[in-house]
Amino acid sequence: MNFIQWALNPWGERIPIHVSWDLLWASAIAGVLFLIVHAIYVGYWAKPVAESQNDSKLAAAAARVPERVARHSFGARTFHWVMAASMFVLLFTAFLPKVGVRFSWVTIHWVAGIVLTISVLYHIIHATFWLDFWSIWPDKQDVADASRRFQRALGRATPPLKKFGKYPLENKLFHLSVLFAGLAVIFTGLFMMFRVRTPFFTRNPYLFGDMTWGVMYVLHGLAGVGFVALITAHIYLAVRPEKFFLTKSMIFGWISRGKYLEHHDPERWPVDEGVPEAGQSKAPEVVI
Repeated sequence: MNFIQWALNPWGERIPIHVSWDLLWASAIAGVLFLIVHAIYVGYWAKPVAESQNDSKLAAAAARVPERVARHSFGARTFHWVMAASMFVLLFTAFLPKVGVRFSWVTIHWVAGIVLTISVLYHIIHATFWLDFWSIWPDKQDVADASRRFQRALGRATPPLKKFGKYPLENKLFHLSVLFAGLAVIFTGLFMMFRVRTPFFTRNPYLFGDMTWGVMYVLHGLAGVGFVALITAHIYLAVRPEKFFLTKSMIFGWISRGKYLEHHDPERWPVDEGVPEAGQSKAPEVVI
């Protein structure tokens, strides 16, 4: 399989022009395989997590926790759904023509790209100045905990496992994957807008040389096909019964006291506030 499409420019130079569209199907298959493997792991292999606190600590923590624990502010939830909508439009307009669906897609595609860019800029500013910026980044505790969970899955004895903070390691790693793929698709997409007529830039297909344009198209395509697998996995996890309370929190902004105590370690995610008023951001968060 050739992962990159190549062509000759007018000077006879061999240049990359895009990723191979075989990668689209490879990414889709990878997403489906993740669904199957994860379902088998959860159903037959995963072990329950031991409590990390004794009963007195749990009782003390429960006494401080409100009935509804604020998880996502209105601004964060709005960003998530705007980003999700723009991402779906980008994927459909990019890949439907490649599988035989013909329509005028270019304008819809770059408009969705502008919406995605603005939403991500908002999120960066919001997360940096109003939220707990570092809550979504992996730390030493996450790495140590992941190692213990892996050893436990293999049937080996490990120290007691702790519950998660606000975000489990898999959420943080997913965020990193979306971060790199998203920035790649945004930066390359903004430059690629110089090759079409828009109200923002004067069309200039000669802004870069053929090789630079080719590399840009390859990076844009790799990020795009990567999102197929990422979004497939994301939707699957969002609708799983044990994760659906998190999906509801992205709609309503809160989780129940019971779900908080069941899944989260109060020492790693301290909560003393209830659900904030609309538009407020009392709870530390970074969402994807």
